[in-house]
Parts: sequence; C-alpha cells; structure tokens
Amino acid sequence: MRLKLVPARQGLVWVKHGLRVFFMRPMAFCLLFLIFMIVGPSVMLAVAPLATIGFMLATQEALQGRFPMPTLFIMPLRIDKARLWAQVKLGIAYAVCTVVIYLLSTGVDGGALQSASDAMNAGKSATELEPLMSDPRLMTWWLVLVAGVSALAIPFWYAPALVHWGGMSAGKAVFFSTVACWRNKGALVVYSLGWMAVMMLFALVSGLVFSLLGAPQLAFAAIMPAALMLSAAFYASLYFTFADCFEPADVGDIPLEPPAQETP
Repeated sequence: MRLKLVPARQGLVWVKHGLRVFFMRPMAFCLLFLIFMIVGPSVMLAVAPLATIGFMLATQEALQGRFPMPTLFIMPLRIDKARLWAQVKLGIAYAVCTVVIYLLSTGVDGGALQSASDAMNAGKSATELEPLMSDPRLMTWWLVLVAGVSALAIPFWYAPALVHWGGMSAGKAVFFSTVACWRNKGALVVYSLGWMAVMMLFALVSGLVFSLLGAPQLAFAAIMPAALMLSAAFYASLYFTFADCFEPADVGDIPLEPPAQETP
C-alpha cells in the first residue's frame, strides 16, 4: 500500500467528515459505540484495535447510504488465517502495552491516586478531599498516563487497517503505521486539536445555554449523552484518516467524504 502525504489542514477535514457521516446515521454509530463499551474493560483492551476496523466499515456503509449493523464488528474476523492471526497479535500487544503503561503511571504516583480514590469512596467532604486532589503526584500520574497512551496510539493507529486491507503482518503494520503517523503528523495533530475544540465548544455552549435558562446544573446531565455522541463521531472519522493517507487495495469505489446536504 502506498503512503500519501496530506497537508496539516486535512486534519480539520477529517473532523468535519466524521461529524457529517455520524449525523447521517447517529443511532447506528451510538449503538456501535455502546456495544464496544459494554464488552468490558479487560476484553476491550484486546479488541480495541480490531474494533477500529468495525467502525471504518460502518463509515463505509453510511457513505454508501446503508445502515451500519453491529455485525460489522464480526466481519474483520471473516478473513484468511494469516490476517486473523495478525489481528489477534495486534490485540494482545495493545492490551499488554496498555497494562504496562497503567502500571508505570501508578508506580510513580507514590500511592496518591489510591489515597484519593479511597477518600472519595469513603464519602469524604470537599474540604477533606482538597489536599489529596492537589497532590502534585497526581499530576505526575496523569502526565505519565497521557504520554504513554498517546505514544501507544502511534504504532497502532493504522496497523489494524493495514492488516485488514493491506494484508500486512502485525510487525510490518505497526512499523508502517508509525512511519505514516510521523510523515503526516501535522494533519494528525490538527485532527486531535480539532476534536478537542469540538468538545470544548460543546461544553461552553451547553453551559451558556443552561445558564441562560436558569438551570446550570442541567449542563452536567447533558455530559454523558454528549460524550457518547462525540465519541461515536470520533470513531466514525477514523476511516477518513486512513483512506486519505493510504491507497487501499480493495476498499472499492467508496467516496472519501459524505455527500453534501441537499437544500430545499
């Protein structure tokens, strides 16, 4: 598969396409994300790379005017044994690396995270929690965790898709995913910042609206459904980050962007 270089501004295009294709089939993408989440944290770590293929296939279905079904999560398993084994190895490697990152992050916090968690579970007051939550070791834990998860995303970002559509081995897919992320780092940084901006904008707008309505506390009630929708929209956009950066061998004549909305 041939790597293509894209300008940094393409990251915003991926965000826009992800939001547009999500709103073409919002219930379908939310359902897929809920299924992904209820699998369970332990299993989710192992299936997370493979699940990205399911969401990419769902985006393809939506782009072709079809309703994405949960069976799309099974489709990546209906392949030849070589690619199936490569996907299994990617899942195991991702799960192991995630656990290692978590252990490293909790190992540098000196027990601050556990102390804060125990205090919250015990129902301590905000005054009692303040010194625990302001412990600088908690910031160290957070920075190590975020840095580790961000670094882990690079080799696994394109790897499942390169195995599925490119027929690469697990090791080769991880290598070329790392190369692709580096070569198109500008677009991926803009893409990440774009999703952060979308989330912050929603938080600001919802807080303002509910404040004007005299019920600011309701803004917190909107967080969970909004988080579900934005997370589903993010996963819906993954296909565009892949299709724009590679020339897949067999994805067919599928459009790389959602159709424009018709005006009455």
